[in-house]
Amino acid sequence: MRVCGIEIKGSEAILCLMSKDQGLFSLPDCRLNRLALTQDYDAESVRKFQFAMKKLIEDYKIEHLIIKERPQKGKFAGGAVGFKIEAALQLIESCPTTIMSGTAQKEQIKRHPLPVDFKATGLKAFQETAYITAYAFLTR
Repeated sequence: MRVCGIEIKGSEAILCLMSKDQGLFSLPDCRLNRLALTQDYDAESVRKFQFAMKKLIEDYKIEHLIIKERPQKGKFAGGAVGFKIEAALQLIESCPTTIMSGTAQKEQIKRHPLPVDFKATGLKAFQETAYITAYAFLTR
């Protein structure tokens, strides 16, 4: 199964592709490691963002999107643009989307510790949360 772990920060979706085949995890190369939604007030920009993500899903044969959940209220609450990004991703009909809570991720990591130190993956430092989100989903 090939999935895309996503962390939404500000007006960007930070991406990490991961696949699991016969118990082996791999991190396929991807042309994008983040996708920004510029001019969120413009419907055409939101459509372009969604189209770019649909094209990525199609090109890399992604079977599932997993978004790290963000609180709606409180000190660490997500912003309006982030929730627009989340909605745009959830409305992509060709690929199911799951929102995974931080608690669920921690439980999975506790049961199935990361097999490789993040620094050894070759991913950018800002992709760590997306990486953990994808891994936690694939170990369920």
